Amino acid sequence: MYIEMKVSGIILDPVSNVPIVILKDADGKHTLPIWIGLLEASAIAMELEKIKIHRPLTHDLLKNILEQLKVSVVKIEITDLRDNTYYALIHLQTQAGTLAIDSRPSDAIAVALRVSAPVFVAQEVLDKSQKLDSKESEFSQENKDKWTEILEGLDPEDFGKYKM
Repeated sequence: MYIEMKVSGIILDPVSNVPIVILKDADGKHTLPIWIGLLEASAIAMELEKIKIHRPLTHDLLKNILEQLKVSVVKIEITDLRDNTYYALIHLQTQAGTLAIDSRPSDAIAVALRVSAPVFVAQEVLDKSQKLDSKESEFSQENKDKWTEILEGLDPEDFGKYKM
């Protein structure tokens, strides 16, 4: 089963200063933090803020290519979590049929935002993410409690200029 989620915003990990994209479902029952690279965070943030630049960046280029080829992004799915790595698919509709293209979630999200495609997360990924959090030995109970409190208490205003 897949759950539709929206990009709530981007925050910085308070310990490592690594960007985290936060996905939330419409009911607020599920929150999925995904640690991403700085360049991908910039691409996502630029689209959230609707910042236009003079020349297309990579995700804008991909959007332009798809449009010229008359290919549409139907949806993206975050399909798996293995060895602390998330996996995603970009589902495309072409004149010849549908395709599912392997992608990093951060790139898939950056593309989805540009084309207004829905983002779905497998229930299994949400379950694995929660189990991963509970099994991480490098985090103390204090850190786990801190992250639980942060993620459960997220409010759109918490995202500063990256809120949706």
